Amino acid sequence: MSASIQDALTGTILTPYGWVKGKVVIEGKRIERIAGDRVEPTRTPEAPYIIPGFIDLHVHGGDGTDFTGDEKDIRRFLRFHAAHGATAMAPTTATAPVAVLDRALMTIEAIRNDRRPGEPTVLGAHLEGPFINPDKLGAQMNVPLAGDVDLALKWADMCRLLVATVAPEIPGGQAVIEALTRRGCRVQIGHSLATAAQTAAAFGRGVSGFTHLFNAMSGLDHRKPGVAAYALAHGHYAEIICDLNHVHPTVLLAAYRSIPRLYAITDATTFAGRPDGTYETSQRRVVKKGLRITLEDETTLAGSAITMLDAFRNLVALGLSLAEASQLTSTRQAEYLGLNELGRIVPGALANLVVLDGGCNLQSVWVEGEKLSADAAGTQTPSRN
Repeated sequence: MSASIQDALTGTILTPYGWVKGKVVIEGKRIERIAGDRVEPTRTPEAPYIIPGFIDLHVHGGDGTDFTGDEKDIRRFLRFHAAHGATAMAPTTATAPVAVLDRALMTIEAIRNDRRPGEPTVLGAHLEGPFINPDKLGAQMNVPLAGDVDLALKWADMCRLLVATVAPEIPGGQAVIEALTRRGCRVQIGHSLATAAQTAAAFGRGVSGFTHLFNAMSGLDHRKPGVAAYALAHGHYAEIICDLNHVHPTVLLAAYRSIPRLYAITDATTFAGRPDGTYETSQRRVVKKGLRITLEDETTLAGSAITMLDAFRNLVALGLSLAEASQLTSTRQAEYLGLNELGRIVPGALANLVVLDGGCNLQSVWVEGEKLSADAAGTQTPSRN
């Protein structure tokens, strides 16, 4: 339930100015104040850790449902991810028939305007496809469209399009980029075979980032650089799947060194949180093993099965500090979107918080001043195979 009077969380708090050992006082939906003593930078902070709630800007589903379902289904996967620390999210579509996308975007908008107990803050929708390259579909449905400004603007009128993934080299792609950028949408390049020159031109039209860096995009050939090469050379913001399957740990760390505001996503699909096995969908058969999801060939990746808690733990396992991992799982997403009330523990910010023990296990999750149930917050995903 939301805090109608002051509540306080006690622990070591990650603030923009360093760690503070003390308490976060919550009043209503927001952080009222932070009280305590600064932890010397040379000292290791003591658990429990209070950090900004995770933000996932690319998540298709989980717990057996995804964006193609009805409102009940979408709320279900939102609650699943919130229970694992994703306190703010952009529910994400994929390439599908227009009628399916119409329904999904309208439903996401309705949920955004009617947050219910146990749910994250819904920031808006991420439109991934259908304006993508048909030769770089990955595991998406084979129903991509050429760039269509009228259709793109219809969807922008229908809901808050927070992020959109567009391939700039397809017919009409650049026009869609310009139109959505003018509406305040963050347009990203993904599912693209663009050259470095075409990528540069797209940034001149308003592109601001990259969708699941390295995956489903032209790459790093040293004589024919593509989207990924351009990102490493010139990118400021880029999302990257932190399941350690989509991107090898060494390459992930290379991107971390190269791109100043790299941030983590899950790209989670229907089968996140489900038992291992083979699943039939309306379009194809997929195989889940641990936190890896593939098509039946067991080679082509079909989204991930991780949560943002898994992403955070993976980053720490790669050698990032707790503070650095928090930057990639919360703060940079908020900065990318220009949202000062998220991604930081400061007075006046929304009380979207995660409390972790010394092993990076969830102790509690707070969304807009609401403490999620202990059972929900304690749910754990399987360890990575």
